[in-house]
Amino acid sequence: MFAHPEAGLAFSVVTEQERITIEYYSDMLCVWAYFGQVKVDELQREFAGRIEIRHRFIPIFGCCEQRVGPDYPDFVLELARNFPHVEVHPRIWRENAPASSLPVHLVLKAVQLLEKQGELDAAQGSPSERLTWNLRRAFFRDLENISEQSVLHRHLEELGIPVAAVEQLIANGKAHAELALDIEAQRERMIEGSPTFLMNEGRQRLYGNVGYRAIAANVQELLERRVDIPSWC
Repeated sequence: MFAHPEAGLAFSVVTEQERITIEYYSDMLCVWAYFGQVKVDELQREFAGRIEIRHRFIPIFGCCEQRVGPDYPDFVLELARNFPHVEVHPRIWRENAPASSLPVHLVLKAVQLLEKQGELDAAQGSPSERLTWNLRRAFFRDLENISEQSVLHRHLEELGIPVAAVEQLIANGKAHAELALDIEAQRERMIEGSPTFLMNEGRQRLYGNVGYRAIAANVQELLERRVDIPSWC
């Protein structure tokens, strides 16, 4: 805690040691991740500057033909009734369905790489995170086939992300390598499915439709450890 010498105001500075990393595993075609985006947004708002959420993508819907059965569209629509904060298209998974989540995951890994290299304008927030939400919403709400290259390119252009740079990272294999690391991490850490929050070097995980308060409590407990607040146990 520091005090301003003139105004007498006290404020705290979050050091790198106090900031925690949360790995967030999801598939872009997972309806639970679509429903749960509001929780990710709230975490970033409530713990702004104190957490870093790293998005990892796993191929739960690597082959939609095998993953999506005839009853799945009705299942998704039935679930959607319980989550009125988002819209789900009434023809979801019946029309214009993607063949695989892998193409969109590759594009997102390429955008993450461009972001790390400082080649994207982040004045309005993380471009990769904005693209992730835009594409999820485009599929579930607007019934866009986000496995199609033309659709992915249009969304890149709408955010001012250079399509040629993204395609170069896919063509030279670097985006594939990043995606392979995510899939390898899923296997090594035994991530069951999407979405999964992984914290504390893998010792704490929250999988599926977990309530926001439970997620926030885990984050708060880890932050308190970092600033040496005594634990009860």
